Amino acid sequence: MRTLFLALLSTAMATTMIAAPANAKDVSVAVTAIVEHPALDAARDGVKDALAAAGFKEGENLKFTYQSAQGNPATAAQIARQFIGEAPDVIVPISTPSAQAVVSGTRDIPVVFTAVSDPVGAQLVKSMEKPGGNVTGLSDLSPVADHIKLIKEVAPNVKTIGFLYNSGEANSISLLEGLKVAAKEGGLEVVESAATKSAEVQGAARALIGKADLIYIPTDNTIISALEGAVSVAEEAKIPLMTADTDSVSRGAFIALGFNYYDVGKQTGEVVVRILKGEKPGDIPVKVAAGTDLVVNLVAAKKMGIEIPQAVVDRASKVIKE
Repeated sequence: MRTLFLALLSTAMATTMIAAPANAKDVSVAVTAIVEHPALDAARDGVKDALAAAGFKEGENLKFTYQSAQGNPATAAQIARQFIGEAPDVIVPISTPSAQAVVSGTRDIPVVFTAVSDPVGAQLVKSMEKPGGNVTGLSDLSPVADHIKLIKEVAPNVKTIGFLYNSGEANSISLLEGLKVAAKEGGLEVVESAATKSAEVQGAARALIGKADLIYIPTDNTIISALEGAVSVAEEAKIPLMTADTDSVSRGAFIALGFNYYDVGKQTGEVVVRILKGEKPGDIPVKVAAGTDLVVNLVAAKKMGIEIPQAVVDRASKVIKE
């Protein structure tokens, strides 16, 4: 009996030893972003945490690689080529320029983009519902109609909106067109000021003085990476500055209605997990990220000469008071 028990125990142990590696398969995920700023960094962290929640943990069974292009499209293309050469299980480009660089370089490696406003317009996928091929992801298309409603609520005297953006970024072009439509319906006018690199942001903001009653910054990585320059102009000229990026409120914008990018990253990571478990990217529809937050900064509002209605403050998910 003892001999039989030991034999059975030995067999069970052997089976367990054989099965364990299959349950802990090593995978590799490479993440790249066009630039480092709080929103994109939060998206990256959300991806990583979603992988960990699904059992893919760095240092155990996950190789997690991250590189930033530091705002340089040429560097984004270089990173894309490097990642494609390394052939990870999934590549996650954050932002439109990084996604375009990766998608143009591979038709084999699964790609899950995130923080891309207009994936179809950026030619990343043919359609949101049936992306096909090796690409899918999440869109962070801003709710521009809601932004116009918010502007009319917090600043009813505003007639012209200054749109500060990088004219070379596909996301911002799409958002500009959407904002113009929503603004026209709301009886407002949009004036543009462009900066193609972060060093030009402060000057582009200054160009809006006397032309705009309020400065609006979309989810434009070039502008947000140099947000403080625009904020200083807005404070000096007493022009309210709002953004579509909630992380920018703690950096000086007076209000934002937009996505929590950590949550966007987690939703993206959940798609990555589906692919690691065997689903094909082209079979997974591209979705607009779920959930928006309203964040207000009472200190910034005072510096910019605007008083936020109490009704708006009361429904904010976060209020900065000091």
